[in-house]
Amino acid sequence: MFKNRKNYDSKFKERAGFKERGEFKEAKEKFALPKEEFTLSDNESNNEITFAGLNLAQPLMRAIADAGYTTPTPVQAQAIPLVLTGCDLLAVAQTGTGKTAAFTLPILHLLTEKPASIFRSGRPRCLILTPTRELAAQIEESVRTYGKYLPLKSTVVFGGVSIDSQMKALRRHVDILVATPGRLLDHVGRRTLDLSGVEILVLDEADRMLDMGFMPDIKKILAMLPKQRQNLLLSATFPEEIKNLSAGLLHKPVFVKVARRNTTSELVEQSVHLVQQRFKSHLLSHLIKHNNWKQVLVFTRTKHGANKLTEKLIADGIPSAAIHGNKSQPARTKALAQFKKGLFPVLVATDIVSRGLDIYQLPHVVNFELPNVAEDYVHRIGRTGRAGSSGIAISLVDKEEFRYLKDIERLIKHEIPKVAFDSFVPPTNLPAESPRPPQQQRVQKRTDSPRTAGAGNNRNQPLNPRQRDRDRQANNGQQQSAKPRQSQKPPVKQHHI
Repeated sequence: MFKNRKNYDSKFKERAGFKERGEFKEAKEKFALPKEEFTLSDNESNNEITFAGLNLAQPLMRAIADAGYTTPTPVQAQAIPLVLTGCDLLAVAQTGTGKTAAFTLPILHLLTEKPASIFRSGRPRCLILTPTRELAAQIEESVRTYGKYLPLKSTVVFGGVSIDSQMKALRRHVDILVATPGRLLDHVGRRTLDLSGVEILVLDEADRMLDMGFMPDIKKILAMLPKQRQNLLLSATFPEEIKNLSAGLLHKPVFVKVARRNTTSELVEQSVHLVQQRFKSHLLSHLIKHNNWKQVLVFTRTKHGANKLTEKLIADGIPSAAIHGNKSQPARTKALAQFKKGLFPVLVATDIVSRGLDIYQLPHVVNFELPNVAEDYVHRIGRTGRAGSSGIAISLVDKEEFRYLKDIERLIKHEIPKVAFDSFVPPTNLPAESPRPPQQQRVQKRTDSPRTAGAGNNRNQPLNPRQRDRDRQANNGQQQSAKPRQSQKPPVKQHHI
């Protein structure tokens, strides 16, 4: 954000290339730039702004009309004019607010207005980095949708699929490349990709990329890019890590935010249902059948849990499919496409794919298990209530998850209503839950914190001489009693009820 208006005008004039004062004044009025703060609530009226007033290229306006859009969302109304000026941008907006179009539309306009000076295979002019395969595919699909009347070429590269077809695509001219960091570096290593011509860099879902540990890869990629470029950083949340990343990446950026930080959409009706873990699958089946839900996205914490829940729903007569990191990319793509078409009502997913799921007017999201990271809750339920449509988000919470619930409510700054289902009667023929042995409970506690190879209570601490002597004596005693005595009784097996 530019605090000094004079400096901002000078920077705008320099970036946009206006020489005469009259031209500059006309351009400022044309782009309708705000004076100081670029902040707008997501539910704030935006009726006075239309796509026609954003002065986008006519081929883009045709594509927008084909998609049925006339009014930009708040983040689009703010970001598009700013990106068109060529300035760096930091946009904080939750999922479902139209962020993708907020940067793809002006990028397509800029690349069209300024044709490429060098045509070389595998040398993109715009690089868009995303954390997940699904999000990469979604963004590239949006690029093709909005750019279908433009002479621009785009492609997408990500892991989990054969690299050969991607190498073939990169042998042709590419204007816009959408990629995940790991597969991008694979192509750079194979010399099928040249990043020296990148004019615009986009980091989408930057907070998720940091969570997934992509920062080392991002640093490698940044070192390969030209220093003179436009940078766009978009994030659903705004933690300190994003502040630090933007400080090192962006040059005098304009800051755009929509609604409060780390908030959930006001269009999503949230509720919590307290239920024992062993009854959750039964309650979920009851909800789907009793309410006749036609489309519901269910989130689990683990891949094994997703598979197990899918099998249970199918056994209950509810067609379902699971997508997670262990599924091949073709299988994930097929399942998502079939779910979007309504071929089956339930899709079970893990957090790894939550950011890339864009399902038109998805009505229901169910948290079968709460995430152990509060920010993931925001992204999960952000799959519904997107782009102005309403949605319902239900969380099934066991008493062991109360700490996660408190973290979530602290993050979103309000308490989620607790609702009971009178129509649901838990089954009575289930076996009672077995208490966990103390040893297993201790192991579970250790897994809550990061583990390193050879980690132990005092493994890395030097032993004093007395401790070393005691250990040596203990080892000698163990070696002498290695053979079991005949009189020793076999160990008694413990049964936990």
